[in-house]
Amino acid sequence: MFKTIVFYCAVFAAVSTPVFASSVGTVTKFSGEVYFRVKDNTSYQPIKSSMEISEGGWVKTGKNGWLELDLIDKSKFTLANNSELELARLHLDSTSKEGLFTLTQGKLRASVAKSPGLTSSVKFKNRSVVAGVKGTEFLMLSEGPANVFFGNEGSVAISGHDDKEKMLLPQYMTQTTRGYTPIDPVAVEPNTPIAEAKAAFETVTRTVPPEEWVASDNLPAIIARWNISYGHYLADSGKYEQALQVFQIALDLAKAAEIRCDARLERSAVYSRFLQNPEAALAENLLVLEEYPKAVQAEAALFNTGQILFELSFKERAKVQLREYLYKYPKGRHRGTVETLLGILSK
Repeated sequence: MFKTIVFYCAVFAAVSTPVFASSVGTVTKFSGEVYFRVKDNTSYQPIKSSMEISEGGWVKTGKNGWLELDLIDKSKFTLANNSELELARLHLDSTSKEGLFTLTQGKLRASVAKSPGLTSSVKFKNRSVVAGVKGTEFLMLSEGPANVFFGNEGSVAISGHDDKEKMLLPQYMTQTTRGYTPIDPVAVEPNTPIAEAKAAFETVTRTVPPEEWVASDNLPAIIARWNISYGHYLADSGKYEQALQVFQIALDLAKAAEIRCDARLERSAVYSRFLQNPEAALAENLLVLEEYPKAVQAEAALFNTGQILFELSFKERAKVQLREYLYKYPKGRHRGTVETLLGILSK
Protein backbone atom coordinates (compact mmCIF):
# COMPACT_ATOMS: atom_id res chain seq x y z
CA MET A 1 0.00 0.00 0.00
CA PHE A 2 2.79 2.41 0.94
CA LYS A 3 4.65 1.69 -2.34
CA THR A 4 1.43 2.32 -4.28
CA ILE A 5 0.95 5.68 -2.58
CA VAL A 6 4.57 6.65 -3.24
CA PHE A 7 4.16 5.63 -6.90
CA TYR A 8 1.06 7.78 -7.41
CA CYS A 9 2.63 10.69 -5.57
CA ALA A 10 5.63 10.48 -7.87
CA VAL A 11 3.41 10.41 -10.95
CA PHE A 12 1.38 13.34 -9.65
CA ALA A 13 4.54 15.32 -8.99
CA ALA A 14 5.86 14.55 -12.46
CA VAL A 15 2.76 15.77 -14.25
CA SER A 16 2.14 18.67 -11.87
CA THR A 17 5.63 20.15 -11.81
CA PRO A 18 5.86 23.00 -14.37
CA VAL A 19 8.52 22.65 -17.06
CA PHE A 20 10.52 25.83 -17.38
CA ALA A 21 12.23 26.77 -20.62
CA SER A 22 16.02 26.83 -20.55
CA SER A 23 17.83 30.16 -20.44
CA VAL A 24 19.35 31.23 -23.76
CA GLY A 25 21.11 34.38 -22.65
CA THR A 26 21.15 37.55 -20.58
CA VAL A 27 20.44 41.15 -21.48
CA THR A 28 23.72 42.89 -20.66
CA LYS A 29 23.10 46.36 -22.09
CA PHE A 30 20.15 48.24 -23.53
CA SER A 31 18.89 51.74 -24.20
CA GLY A 32 15.78 53.41 -25.56
CA GLU A 33 12.61 51.47 -26.28
CA VAL A 34 13.36 47.78 -25.62
CA TYR A 35 10.89 44.99 -24.87
CA PHE A 36 10.59 41.24 -24.37
CA ARG A 37 7.93 38.54 -24.34
CA VAL A 38 8.20 34.99 -23.06
CA LYS A 39 6.67 33.36 -26.14
CA ASP A 40 4.94 34.05 -29.44
CA ASN A 41 1.47 35.64 -29.49
CA THR A 42 1.82 37.25 -26.07
CA SER A 43 2.20 40.90 -25.09
CA TYR A 44 5.56 42.64 -25.00
CA GLN A 45 6.80 44.05 -21.68
CA PRO A 46 9.65 46.48 -20.91
CA ILE A 47 13.01 44.77 -20.45
CA LYS A 48 14.78 44.97 -17.11
CA SER A 49 18.51 45.08 -16.42
CA SER A 50 20.31 41.71 -16.41
CA MET A 51 17.14 39.92 -17.47
CA GLU A 52 17.46 36.35 -18.69
CA ILE A 53 15.72 35.39 -21.93
CA SER A 54 14.60 31.77 -22.18
CA GLU A 55 14.03 29.50 -25.16
CA GLY A 56 11.04 30.68 -27.15
CA GLY A 57 11.44 34.24 -25.89
CA TRP A 58 11.45 37.35 -28.05
CA VAL A 59 13.19 40.72 -27.83
CA LYS A 60 12.17 43.85 -29.69
CA THR A 61 13.53 47.38 -30.09
CA GLY A 62 11.64 50.58 -30.94
CA LYS A 63 12.65 53.54 -33.07
CA ASN A 64 15.55 54.44 -30.75
CA GLY A 65 16.01 51.05 -29.06
CA TRP A 66 19.30 49.17 -28.82
CA LEU A 67 20.04 45.85 -27.10
CA GLU A 68 23.00 43.58 -26.35
CA LEU A 69 22.64 39.91 -25.37
CA ASP A 70 25.27 37.55 -23.96
CA LEU A 71 24.34 33.94 -24.72
CA ILE A 72 25.09 30.83 -22.67
CA ASP A 73 27.66 29.63 -25.25
CA LYS A 74 29.61 32.95 -25.04
CA SER A 75 28.06 34.28 -28.25
CA LYS A 76 26.99 37.93 -28.36
CA PHE A 77 24.11 39.52 -30.26
CA THR A 78 23.55 43.24 -30.79
CA LEU A 79 20.15 44.40 -32.03
CA ALA A 80 19.72 47.87 -33.54
CA ASN A 81 16.54 49.94 -33.61
CA ASN A 82 13.21 48.76 -35.08
CA SER A 83 14.23 45.12 -34.81
CA GLU A 84 12.62 41.92 -33.55
CA LEU A 85 14.37 38.65 -32.72
CA GLU A 86 13.07 35.30 -31.51
CA LEU A 87 15.49 33.16 -29.49
CA ALA A 88 13.76 29.94 -30.42
CA ARG A 89 16.34 27.48 -29.19
CA LEU A 90 19.90 27.16 -27.87
CA HIS A 91 20.90 23.74 -26.56
CA LEU A 92 24.43 23.13 -25.34
CA ASP A 93 25.87 19.90 -23.90
CA SER A 94 29.15 17.98 -23.83
CA THR A 95 28.88 16.83 -27.44
CA SER A 96 26.80 19.32 -29.39
CA LYS A 97 25.44 22.83 -29.79
CA GLU A 98 22.15 23.55 -31.53
CA GLY A 99 20.67 27.01 -31.95
CA LEU A 100 17.82 28.58 -33.87
CA PHE A 101 17.06 32.31 -34.04
CA THR A 102 14.51 34.22 -36.10
CA LEU A 103 15.08 37.84 -37.13
CA THR A 104 11.65 38.94 -38.32
CA GLN A 105 12.68 42.55 -38.87
CA GLY A 106 15.61 44.87 -38.38
CA LYS A 107 19.38 44.80 -37.98
CA LEU A 108 21.46 42.25 -36.08
CA ARG A 109 25.16 41.78 -35.44
CA ALA A 110 25.76 38.15 -34.42
CA SER A 111 29.10 37.08 -32.99
CA VAL A 112 28.66 33.32 -32.73
CA ALA A 113 31.24 31.69 -30.46
CA LYS A 114 33.33 28.81 -31.76
CA SER A 115 32.72 25.47 -30.05
CA PRO A 116 35.76 23.22 -30.64
CA GLY A 117 35.03 19.52 -30.34
CA LEU A 118 31.26 19.95 -30.51
CA THR A 119 28.87 19.10 -33.30
CA SER A 120 27.42 22.52 -34.03
CA SER A 121 24.28 23.63 -35.85
CA VAL A 122 23.32 27.26 -35.36
CA LYS A 123 20.85 28.86 -37.74
CA PHE A 124 19.35 32.30 -38.25
CA LYS A 125 16.20 32.47 -40.31
CA ASN A 126 12.98 34.18 -41.23
CA ARG A 127 10.26 33.43 -43.76
CA SER A 128 12.61 34.02 -46.71
CA VAL A 129 16.10 32.85 -45.79
CA VAL A 130 18.25 30.55 -43.63
CA ALA A 131 21.81 31.30 -42.50
CA GLY A 132 23.86 28.43 -41.07
CA VAL A 133 26.87 29.45 -38.96
CA LYS A 134 29.54 28.06 -36.67
CA GLY A 135 32.18 30.39 -35.24
CA THR A 136 31.30 33.54 -37.12
CA GLU A 137 30.56 37.25 -36.92
CA PHE A 138 28.16 38.65 -39.48
CA LEU A 139 25.58 41.38 -39.97
CA MET A 140 22.00 40.63 -41.03
CA LEU A 141 19.42 43.14 -42.25
CA SER A 142 15.82 42.01 -42.65
CA GLU A 143 13.46 44.49 -44.33
CA GLY A 144 10.13 43.04 -45.39
CA PRO A 145 10.88 39.99 -47.56
CA ALA A 146 14.43 41.20 -48.33
CA ASN A 147 17.53 40.07 -46.42
CA VAL A 148 21.08 41.43 -46.67
CA PHE A 149 24.19 39.86 -45.11
CA PHE A 150 27.71 41.22 -44.54
CA GLY A 151 30.53 38.90 -43.44
CA ASN A 152 33.03 39.98 -40.78
CA GLU A 153 34.67 36.73 -39.61
CA GLY A 154 34.39 33.06 -40.54
CA SER A 155 31.84 31.88 -43.08
CA VAL A 156 28.06 31.76 -43.29
CA ALA A 157 26.03 29.44 -45.54
CA ILE A 158 23.03 31.43 -46.84
CA SER A 159 20.11 29.73 -48.60
CA GLY A 160 16.57 30.49 -49.74
CA HIS A 161 13.63 28.15 -50.10
CA ASP A 162 15.44 25.90 -52.58
CA ASP A 163 18.28 25.14 -50.11
CA LYS A 164 20.94 26.21 -52.65
CA GLU A 165 23.66 27.72 -50.47
CA LYS A 166 25.90 30.69 -51.12
CA MET A 167 28.96 30.91 -48.86
CA LEU A 168 29.50 34.34 -47.33
CA LEU A 169 33.13 35.16 -46.40
CA PRO A 170 34.63 38.15 -44.54
CA GLN A 171 34.34 41.48 -46.37
CA TYR A 172 31.72 40.12 -48.75
CA MET A 173 27.99 40.68 -48.91
CA THR A 174 25.08 38.73 -50.31
CA GLN A 175 21.33 39.26 -50.34
CA THR A 176 18.06 37.68 -51.31
CA THR A 177 14.33 38.25 -51.22
CA ARG A 178 11.12 36.23 -51.26
CA GLY A 179 12.94 32.94 -50.72
CA TYR A 180 15.01 33.13 -53.93
CA THR A 181 18.52 31.71 -54.11
CA PRO A 182 20.89 34.40 -52.75
CA ILE A 183 22.92 36.34 -55.29
CA ASP A 184 26.59 35.52 -55.74
CA PRO A 185 28.56 37.19 -52.92
CA VAL A 186 30.08 40.57 -53.80
CA ALA A 187 33.32 41.96 -52.36
CA VAL A 188 32.85 45.07 -50.21
CA GLU A 189 35.41 47.35 -51.84
CA PRO A 190 36.65 50.47 -50.00
CA ASN A 191 35.15 53.84 -50.89
CA THR A 192 32.03 52.39 -52.49
CA PRO A 193 28.35 52.87 -51.56
CA ILE A 194 28.15 49.29 -50.30
CA ALA A 195 31.18 49.91 -48.05
CA GLU A 196 29.37 53.00 -46.76
CA ALA A 197 26.35 50.83 -45.99
CA LYS A 198 28.45 48.27 -44.13
CA ALA A 199 30.14 51.02 -42.08
CA ALA A 200 26.73 52.44 -41.13
CA PHE A 201 25.56 48.96 -40.15
CA GLU A 202 28.59 48.41 -37.91
CA THR A 203 28.07 51.81 -36.28
CA VAL A 204 24.54 50.99 -35.11
CA THR A 205 25.50 47.54 -33.79
CA ARG A 206 28.65 48.37 -31.87
CA THR A 207 29.04 47.79 -28.13
CA VAL A 208 27.54 51.21 -27.44
CA PRO A 209 24.39 52.62 -29.03
CA PRO A 210 24.76 55.52 -31.49
CA GLU A 211 23.75 59.01 -30.45
CA GLU A 212 21.28 59.24 -33.35
CA TRP A 213 19.69 56.76 -35.73
CA VAL A 214 19.83 58.50 -39.11
CA ALA A 215 22.43 56.09 -40.49
CA SER A 216 20.40 53.11 -39.35
CA ASP A 217 17.17 54.39 -40.85
CA ASN A 218 18.88 55.20 -44.17
CA LEU A 219 20.58 51.82 -44.49
CA PRO A 220 17.87 50.05 -46.58
CA ALA A 221 17.74 52.97 -49.01
CA ILE A 222 21.54 53.06 -49.39
CA ILE A 223 21.64 49.36 -50.25
CA ALA A 224 18.62 49.67 -52.53
CA ARG A 225 20.24 52.50 -54.48
CA TRP A 226 23.45 50.46 -54.80
CA ASN A 227 21.35 47.58 -56.09
CA ILE A 228 20.11 49.74 -58.98
CA SER A 229 23.71 50.25 -60.15
CA TYR A 230 24.76 46.68 -59.47
CA GLY A 231 21.72 45.22 -61.23
CA HIS A 232 22.50 47.36 -64.28
CA TYR A 233 26.04 45.95 -64.25
CA LEU A 234 24.70 42.39 -64.01
CA ALA A 235 22.37 42.96 -66.96
CA ASP A 236 25.20 44.35 -69.07
CA SER A 237 27.22 41.25 -68.09
CA GLY A 238 24.51 38.90 -69.37
CA LYS A 239 23.33 37.81 -65.89
CA TYR A 240 19.73 38.72 -66.55
CA GLU A 241 17.91 36.64 -63.94
CA GLN A 242 20.27 37.76 -61.20
CA ALA A 243 19.81 41.37 -62.34
CA LEU A 244 16.04 41.00 -62.05
CA GLN A 245 16.45 39.64 -58.53
CA VAL A 246 18.73 42.50 -57.48
CA PHE A 247 16.22 45.04 -58.80
CA GLN A 248 13.47 43.21 -56.88
CA ILE A 249 15.56 43.40 -53.70
CA ALA A 250 15.84 47.15 -54.27
CA LEU A 251 12.05 47.32 -54.53
CA ASP A 252 11.58 45.32 -51.34
CA LEU A 253 14.12 47.40 -49.42
CA ALA A 254 13.11 50.88 -50.54
CA LYS A 255 10.13 53.03 -49.69
CA ALA A 256 11.24 56.09 -51.68
CA ALA A 257 9.35 56.60 -54.94
CA GLU A 258 12.50 57.53 -56.88
CA ILE A 259 14.28 54.27 -56.06
CA ARG A 260 11.22 52.11 -56.61
CA CYS A 261 10.48 53.70 -59.99
CA ASP A 262 14.09 53.28 -61.12
CA ALA A 263 14.04 49.62 -60.09
CA ARG A 264 10.86 48.96 -62.06
CA LEU A 265 12.16 50.71 -65.16
CA GLU A 266 15.38 48.68 -64.94
CA ARG A 267 13.37 45.46 -64.65
CA SER A 268 11.34 46.56 -67.67
CA ALA A 269 14.52 47.11 -69.68
CA VAL A 270 15.83 43.63 -68.86
CA TYR A 271 12.55 42.00 -69.85
CA SER A 272 12.18 43.92 -73.11
CA ARG A 273 15.78 44.17 -74.32
CA PHE A 274 17.27 40.89 -73.22
CA LEU A 275 14.57 38.37 -72.34
CA GLN A 276 12.05 39.12 -75.12
CA ASN A 277 9.23 39.29 -72.62
CA PRO A 278 7.25 42.42 -73.53
CA GLU A 279 4.29 41.44 -71.36
CA ALA A 280 6.45 41.44 -68.21
CA ALA A 281 8.06 44.72 -69.29
CA LEU A 282 4.62 46.25 -69.81
CA ALA A 283 3.55 45.20 -66.31
CA GLU A 284 6.53 46.98 -64.72
CA ASN A 285 5.73 50.24 -66.52
CA LEU A 286 2.06 50.07 -65.65
CA LEU A 287 2.99 49.66 -61.99
CA VAL A 288 5.05 52.85 -62.14
CA LEU A 289 2.10 54.72 -63.65
CA GLU A 290 -0.33 53.27 -61.11
CA GLU A 291 1.77 53.76 -57.98
CA TYR A 292 3.62 56.99 -58.82
CA PRO A 293 1.82 58.89 -61.62
CA LYS A 294 3.51 62.18 -60.68
CA ALA A 295 7.06 60.82 -60.44
CA VAL A 296 9.73 62.04 -62.84
CA GLN A 297 10.03 58.46 -64.13
CA ALA A 298 6.35 58.43 -65.13
CA GLU A 299 7.27 60.04 -68.46
CA ALA A 300 9.53 57.13 -69.41
CA ALA A 301 6.97 54.63 -68.13
CA LEU A 302 4.18 56.16 -70.23
CA PHE A 303 6.35 56.18 -73.34
CA ASN A 304 7.45 52.58 -72.74
CA THR A 305 3.82 51.53 -72.27
CA GLY A 306 2.78 53.02 -75.60
CA GLN A 307 5.77 51.59 -77.43
CA ILE A 308 5.31 48.07 -76.04
CA LEU A 309 1.60 48.10 -76.87
CA PHE A 310 2.55 49.17 -80.41
CA GLU A 311 5.03 46.28 -80.67
CA LEU A 312 2.37 43.87 -79.39
CA SER A 313 -0.03 45.14 -82.09
CA PHE A 314 -2.56 46.50 -79.60
CA LYS A 315 -3.11 49.47 -81.88
CA GLU A 316 -6.01 51.23 -80.17
CA ARG A 317 -4.52 50.89 -76.70
CA ALA A 318 -1.17 52.09 -78.04
CA LYS A 319 -2.84 55.19 -79.54
CA VAL A 320 -4.41 56.05 -76.19
CA GLN A 321 -1.10 55.86 -74.33
CA LEU A 322 0.90 57.70 -76.98
CA ARG A 323 -1.65 60.52 -77.23
CA GLU A 324 -1.66 60.80 -73.45
CA TYR A 325 2.12 61.14 -73.60
CA LEU A 326 1.88 64.09 -76.00
CA TYR A 327 -0.81 65.69 -73.83
CA LYS A 328 1.17 65.35 -70.59
CA TYR A 329 4.65 65.93 -72.02
CA PRO A 330 4.34 68.21 -75.08
CA LYS A 331 8.08 68.89 -74.93
CA GLY A 332 9.03 65.41 -73.73
CA ARG A 333 12.26 63.74 -74.75
CA HIS A 334 10.38 61.01 -76.65
CA ARG A 335 8.05 63.32 -78.56
CA GLY A 336 9.59 62.62 -81.97
CA THR A 337 9.33 58.86 -81.60
CA VAL A 338 5.77 59.13 -80.29
CA GLU A 339 4.67 61.21 -83.27
CA THR A 340 6.26 58.70 -85.64
CA LEU A 341 4.46 55.79 -83.99
CA LEU A 342 1.15 57.64 -84.07
CA GLY A 343 1.70 58.37 -87.76
CA ILE A 344 2.17 54.67 -88.46
CA LEU A 345 -0.91 53.78 -86.41
CA SER A 346 -3.03 56.33 -88.31
CA LYS A 347 -2.41 54.76 -91.72
